[in-house]
Amino acid sequence: MGRLLKALFRVEVHGLENYHQAGPRFIIVANHVSYLDAPLLATLLPELPTFAISKNVARRWWVRPWLRLVRTIGVDFGSPMSFKHMIHEVRQGRPCMIFPEGRLTQTGGLMKIYGGPAFVADKTLANVLPIHIEGVQHSLFSALGGVLRRRVLPKVTITVGAPRRLNLDGPGRGRDRHRRGSAQIGDMLAELSVQARPRNQTLFEAMLAARAAHGGRQARIEDLDWDPICYDRLVLGSVILGRKLAERTRLGERVGILLPNAVGCVVTFFALQAVGRVPAMLNFSAGSAGVLGACRLAGVRLVLTSRRFVEKGKLEATVAELGQAVEVVYLEDLRASVDRRAKLRGLWDAGRAHRMHALHRPLPKDPAAILFTSGTEGAPKGVALSHDNILANCAQVRARIDFTPRDKVFNALPMFHSFGLTAGMVLPVISGVPLFLYPSPLHYRTIPEALYWTRSTILFGADTFLAGYGKHAHPYDMSSLRYVFAGAERLRPDTRALWAERFGIRILEGYGATETAPVLALNTPMHHEPGSVGRLLPGIQWRVVPVPGVTAAGVLHVKGPNVMLGYVQPETPGRFLAPPDGWYDTGDVVDINPQGFVTIRDRVKRFAKVAGEMVALGAVEELAARLWPEDRHAAAALPDGQRGERVILLTTAADATRPALARAVREHGLSDLVVPRTVATVPEVPLLPTGKVDHRAVRALAESKGRELA
Repeated sequence: MGRLLKALFRVEVHGLENYHQAGPRFIIVANHVSYLDAPLLATLLPELPTFAISKNVARRWWVRPWLRLVRTIGVDFGSPMSFKHMIHEVRQGRPCMIFPEGRLTQTGGLMKIYGGPAFVADKTLANVLPIHIEGVQHSLFSALGGVLRRRVLPKVTITVGAPRRLNLDGPGRGRDRHRRGSAQIGDMLAELSVQARPRNQTLFEAMLAARAAHGGRQARIEDLDWDPICYDRLVLGSVILGRKLAERTRLGERVGILLPNAVGCVVTFFALQAVGRVPAMLNFSAGSAGVLGACRLAGVRLVLTSRRFVEKGKLEATVAELGQAVEVVYLEDLRASVDRRAKLRGLWDAGRAHRMHALHRPLPKDPAAILFTSGTEGAPKGVALSHDNILANCAQVRARIDFTPRDKVFNALPMFHSFGLTAGMVLPVISGVPLFLYPSPLHYRTIPEALYWTRSTILFGADTFLAGYGKHAHPYDMSSLRYVFAGAERLRPDTRALWAERFGIRILEGYGATETAPVLALNTPMHHEPGSVGRLLPGIQWRVVPVPGVTAAGVLHVKGPNVMLGYVQPETPGRFLAPPDGWYDTGDVVDINPQGFVTIRDRVKRFAKVAGEMVALGAVEELAARLWPEDRHAAAALPDGQRGERVILLTTAADATRPALARAVREHGLSDLVVPRTVATVPEVPLLPTGKVDHRAVRALAESKGRELA
């Protein structure tokens, strides 16, 4: 039977050597994606394990014949004590197989993990051997009909992870130990799903794989033109445009994209991927000096844009100045040059897109995109992200968040921002999730209406934008949303409360950096702690480096498959300034609690040394936000001859005063050093187009105000 299943489903088994290293006592845990999971493992593992099976499932008539072929123990997954018989099996040295979710997945991803497996491992001192099953969820034996496109004989991959002993030490007994153990088992399975991702794959190949998995004819990507395209049209447009671009550029050349969130930007991005060129995502809101600086930094000599976009965005002056330094090519001109012969060639290429891509194919470790940091504290840097960086980050997010082709992503974050590119575009495209693209996140009245009309279920945003949507939306506008993710800046408590009270939606705050493709940590429905940015994603190693003068926190350093190739160096175009030994210094001062939740104190550069003590400027801003939640606040540190540095608070609150802040400090038991020396009211706090505070502009404004008030 094993040979038959292996042949029919073209089963690949990886990591089988880990099975033989599991020790004399071990339990096997695996994700549960179909009714074929148990037969597959029973026939493909080196020895037949004892299976834990739900008592309710064991009563079904079509399951009973299977029970005669293997050794099973009926359990109640909601009660760890029902696993006592399995404890005896493990103590006798027999491997036991448990699906810790207790039921078939209803989403294609991991669901909640029951405490039974942790209970067995705790009582027997057994190792835990994780297994990831991939592919069979697309078969007729899954419970995902109507969710995923199912096929008769999909390819199946089974990955066996390294065995591990659970660490259950900590406060509490019994249930607390098992809760910690089930969390660790969930983490093991999530990490293994990231490890089991396709490694030798480019972004274009990942898109083609999504077309094969989810079908090429269903509408997937849409914008304000309301003319959605499917995967087949995306591939066709990509190969036709790609051939045109290949005539003008060299293999591996960096090509600028100056386009808004629209279907055309997605087609252009994948057209460059198809022919092995590297998109450099240009920030059109940075002005001519910013766009030119980015082109020089990345070595861009050709920029793709659209006349329609330039006219609507009133960018004529910027593009005219840009055209003096680089070649500007309009997509309308390229489209007009596509004749009948090119269209026929495109149809041929689209049908054999894998072969066409193979002629220009980069390696997964080669650059896939050049992005530019926001420059909140200094000049923007060019960040080179590889195909594997971006695809690994997508796999990391998928391991924690359940989303399916029944969802729809609404993305108004610009694709020149890493959050807008990876999470807002690449992730849904390669996952078969429909995507609606909106050109600007600043339309606070229009976007809620668009959410209502598109019936989107997933929204990405920054605090500034989400607060704006929340104030102007009708409560029913948000009725279709399942998940709202916030990133790019700190989520203010009043924004979180507004969405919870008005729409009944819990905003899930995350954290990342352009250099990490970008997501590092994320709150999820199963693991959520308000005020934190969530737990670090699977596959990320971390360390906290102490900062003199700062207690119970330090600078976060991370390492993982999503960490960038390095910074672009104009003087050596083919090389990048890589993080030392792969460790990226985030520059963020954080503390991480025993459950793994990350709380950001502030940027290490945003600490002021006042009278020998370190004061987080973010703490000053948070204090002001408690008193005046409807207003914007930003703090800056300026030199002080007596105390080293002094803090000035810029605020849009007309009634903000230093005595009011001093009273709040006493009421909350905070240090008096948190009270700023100066409070200055300003018409508005400088912001970047991404919604982040522009700290360089804030400092310049603070210096100006400091001189006025001196």
